[in-house]
Amino acid sequence: MIEIKDLHKAFNGNIVLDGVSFTVEEAENMVVFGRSGTGKSVLLKCMIRLMEADSGDVIISGQDVTKLKLKELNELRKDIGFLFQGAALYDSMSVRENLEFPLIRNFKLSQVEMDKRVNKVLEAVSLEEAIDKMPSELSGGMRKRIGLARSVITNPKLMLYDEPTTGLDPITSKEISSLIIDLQHAFKMTSVVVTHDLLCAKIIADRAIVLNDGKIVAEGDIKNLVTSEDPLLKNFFSDEIIEENNGRVQ
Repeated sequence: MIEIKDLHKAFNGNIVLDGVSFTVEEAENMVVFGRSGTGKSVLLKCMIRLMEADSGDVIISGQDVTKLKLKELNELRKDIGFLFQGAALYDSMSVRENLEFPLIRNFKLSQVEMDKRVNKVLEAVSLEEAIDKMPSELSGGMRKRIGLARSVITNPKLMLYDEPTTGLDPITSKEISSLIIDLQHAFKMTSVVVTHDLLCAKIIADRAIVLNDGKIVAEGDIKNLVTSEDPLLKNFFSDEIIEENNGRVQ
């Protein structure tokens, strides 16, 4: 589904991605670990050219994103959902209008068809009663759920998540992580999830990579990474486990 080859990105001489390469299979959930500033979010943005990589290839569904013309890129993006850290809802729009927005922009659907899709995704995130509410009337967890609903309403083949549980309380964080898995199964999607939330990763990941100083320093399943004797991994995951045991995640 995804093949990243020797991806590089720097800002004013500061190297953020330094030859990153990995693959993601169809219907797989790949988690990208790393401390703040290690290039996780930049990687996601380069994958769909919200940010231009300096060099390297990003191949999604057989197409090299870095070489597509704008029209071709926009067609490919219709099959990709993106959940930003803050859910990125439009404050001036109701939940219904937020969910209809990507449908109106990308497809020619009747109102009946849009209503069906809106109701389907709201049911999937268990927020049917919120359809006419404004984002300001929703809790952080509810906004995240609506953000998820809007991301999958176009039936994407690929989902990209940027810190999906950031700022949420432990219980809501676990609920959102489980919801991501439910949606992945329901919509048969491939997912790339950027996070430093260990519990979220344990729930979501089929496989994980760890970024450090712009490079992939480890790859494998969560259990093996967490129990690795590698000094860098021991240091990284020991901090996460301490936070977990202190109640950030349960």
